[in-house]
Amino acid sequence: MGLTLAEIASRLGGRVAGDPQVLIRQVAALAQAREGEISFLANPRYRTQLARTRASAVIVAAESEALTAKPRIVCENPYAYFARVSQLLNPATRFVPAIDSAAHVSPGARVSPSARIEPGAVVEEGAEIGERSWVGAGCHVGAGAAIGPDCRLYPSVVVYARCRIGARAILHSGAVVGADGFGFAPEGGQWVKIPQIGRVVIGDDVEIGANTTIDRGTMDDTVIEDGVKIDNQVQVGHNCRIGAHTAMAGCTGVAGSTRIGRHCAIGAAAQILGHLEIADHVQISSCTTISHSIRKPGTYTGLYPSSDNASWARYTAWVRHLDSLADRVRTLEKERKK
Repeated sequence: MGLTLAEIASRLGGRVAGDPQVLIRQVAALAQAREGEISFLANPRYRTQLARTRASAVIVAAESEALTAKPRIVCENPYAYFARVSQLLNPATRFVPAIDSAAHVSPGARVSPSARIEPGAVVEEGAEIGERSWVGAGCHVGAGAAIGPDCRLYPSVVVYARCRIGARAILHSGAVVGADGFGFAPEGGQWVKIPQIGRVVIGDDVEIGANTTIDRGTMDDTVIEDGVKIDNQVQVGHNCRIGAHTAMAGCTGVAGSTRIGRHCAIGAAAQILGHLEIADHVQISSCTTISHSIRKPGTYTGLYPSSDNASWARYTAWVRHLDSLADRVRTLEKERKK
């Protein structure tokens, strides 16, 4: 039935300006919002849309409050507040705990009575499914794997043997956790497979997008720390460690044995080469290739047109010395003027 602005503010904080009894049934963007919906302004570029919106109420920061006479909630972070309002109005789907007759659960598996296992899912020997977790149709949970409480595995997720997933994780369809890392030793013109005997260990409150693959470690574990958000079609190589609360956008590739710090933001289609270290609070722009470790927080961007490798290496060397070259040119220009 919805919530009034007063009810929303009582749960989430913030200050109501205007009629507190306005009823909100759903969230919407400024341009598309209608009666009974609430929107938000987080970017000044959308002030025109704020003036034209048909939303019943809006969420704004204090510095933008005077831009509208509509009923509004004033808060410090309108975008995050909007997200929490959306959670209130769109709660997670409820389910009935059960093991479907068309699922296969090995006798030695441990499934919480409050969990749900859907048709076609397989839970192998020694695996654990935590309280209130939901394993969708066609999922496969390997031998000795552990799924924590309140997790949601959408249809066709695969969790390989011995991998561990913490509490409140969300894994979207087609995600694969614990596939073999790309480990091969060259010998006599052929490749000798290196058994991948590590695991993937995933912390609490992690979300993994559709068709994303996280490889198990060669000997040590691949680790995804608490609060990490990984988009669709991302590849994380073996032995990597992704720091807490880092976000990675779609089609990013991270080669093996790379350590990415906490609170990083990695843009779509970025490529991070192997055996590197990325500091905390680093932002990597979309389509950027990272070929060296990053020791300091900041934003890093780089894109070259393709070329043969020798030319590319030569161009890269030149670009890395452009600052010192510019300094030398300025010095020479000053000397000529004397």
